Amino acid sequence: MMHPFDLRLDMLAQAYSEGRYTPREVITTLRERALALNPAFNAFIYILTSAELEPYLAALERADPASLPLYGIPFAIKDNIDLVGIETTAACPAFAYRAQDDATIVAQLIALGAVPLGKTNLDQFATGLNGTRSPYGLCRNSVHADYPSGGSSAGSSLAVALGITSFALGTDTAGSGRVPASLNNLVGLKATKGLISTAGVVPACRTLDCVTFFTATAAEASRLLALTAVLDPRDDYSRANPSWNGIQAFGAPEPGFRFGIPDTLEFLGCAESEALFNAAKARLIALGGVPEIIDFTPFLAAAKLLYDGPWVAERYHVAGKLIEQQPDAVLPVIRDVLQKAPSTDAVAAFDAQYKLQHYKMQCDAILSGVSCVLTPTYPRPVTLAELAAEPVKRNSDLGVYTNFMNLLDYAAVAVPAGVMANGLPSGVTLFGRAFTDQYLLSLADALQRTQPLVLPGGREMRAEPPATCATHDKMAIVVCGAHLDGLALNSQLRQRGATLRKATRSAPHYRLYALADGKRPGMVRTREQGAAIAVEIWDVPHIEVGSFLAGIPAPLGLGKIELEDGRWVTGFICEAYGLQDARDITEFGGWRAWLASSKG
Repeated sequence: MMHPFDLRLDMLAQAYSEGRYTPREVITTLRERALALNPAFNAFIYILTSAELEPYLAALERADPASLPLYGIPFAIKDNIDLVGIETTAACPAFAYRAQDDATIVAQLIALGAVPLGKTNLDQFATGLNGTRSPYGLCRNSVHADYPSGGSSAGSSLAVALGITSFALGTDTAGSGRVPASLNNLVGLKATKGLISTAGVVPACRTLDCVTFFTATAAEASRLLALTAVLDPRDDYSRANPSWNGIQAFGAPEPGFRFGIPDTLEFLGCAESEALFNAAKARLIALGGVPEIIDFTPFLAAAKLLYDGPWVAERYHVAGKLIEQQPDAVLPVIRDVLQKAPSTDAVAAFDAQYKLQHYKMQCDAILSGVSCVLTPTYPRPVTLAELAAEPVKRNSDLGVYTNFMNLLDYAAVAVPAGVMANGLPSGVTLFGRAFTDQYLLSLADALQRTQPLVLPGGREMRAEPPATCATHDKMAIVVCGAHLDGLALNSQLRQRGATLRKATRSAPHYRLYALADGKRPGMVRTREQGAAIAVEIWDVPHIEVGSFLAGIPAPLGLGKIELEDGRWVTGFICEAYGLQDARDITEFGGWRAWLASSKG
């Protein structure tokens, strides 16, 4: 039973505006689809009744569609996230309670016009990456019945992949918002910790937990993040979103961006996983990226702390009392994972924090030289039979590239990377520093556009790339004089954490002057007899740009420079009055060449 709806946010909004469908027609049809498919996939723990949906639909019928950015958009909610009046189970019937309020993120989405369709299945207490650890039934993959959906946000990924909802909410502590996305041909956004409120979410590890979005496209995830990344006084771990991370991500990346590739890549013998990863890397290079091999040792060392360290005790903080009072109420595999927790003491906890901080210093230093890192989302998919035979080991296999992410406070997005010979989807992950979410989504969007887009339900289409592009947490600044690499003032950039992106040239519309003090050049745009001047592009952290600008003495300042590829980038310019007694050195083609000549 397939419906005629294209559930992408823009497409559904357009259908509503043209009067082709109403939210009531869409939601009613999708509810029927959910009921029909659920026995085979166990995607939902609870599907709202028609009576429970009525208040949401009636409110939309009284509203102005133009005032609601998500008017009539259906979504699903992982059942460790509260929906008022509905039980939250965390996939444990003995733990269940009826929610008195909406989780903040749910309230935000409903206020924007979205309609909750139901509560989705998960690995119990969000502990697992496979989707089989639930008393409500295991979640099969949306494409291949011999494989799991991935977890712990198992049902949420299925709700989108099966064409039941436009998007779904999951959570991610160790990879639960990325592994099921890649196994079901979806985008999975694990935003920076604290950007999306976790108020009203049953914790797995409260200090690490993130609410995630499952969508068909990166552009949709970008829009949802832009709408919901708001500081929440209900959430003690909420964080403000910097301005550079508030825009939606669209368009092609700037040429010359550097992306890291781990020096050791593990595919556990799966040649197809390796080939699909290498193909994704090649597409990123074709988009203008420059791969750089990075030391992955500290990332993997940090990952081991998640289950071998005291963070298991943080998981026990939620389920421990139930385990002690009603041990049979918790699945044996979950009890086995948490059994070490009671013996963890404060000394061990601090020891692990010190180790983690050491790894973070190393990892942050590595990330400072690249815009992001590309990894597989998991080494290889595992079958349901393998999970049944070795549940802990095979679950751990899925977390090789995900477990370190929240410990190190990084942002990540899983993006489809192709399909294996047996039809099973595969994916890769882009990750980077905290608050680079929209930049990562812009790369994911560009990466998606290099292949035909296969939507839930099997529809395939290719979209033309739009013209604009997101920025990240660093601002490109063009330098032409003493700030060039290795020259006298370059330390002012490096001390602020700036990194050299590339050496290039301006458009052939400039003249270069040695100012009267002989220590600085002035670069001036001219309509006639201009030349291309040698320059460098440096990526400067946004938080450092103000202090850098304040230290630039007159007559120099920052304006816009046209580069040889036609882009306009912020860079050093000179006011006309500063050219008094200056010497025209345009013939040398750049400051470095003129310095070499004058020394000679």
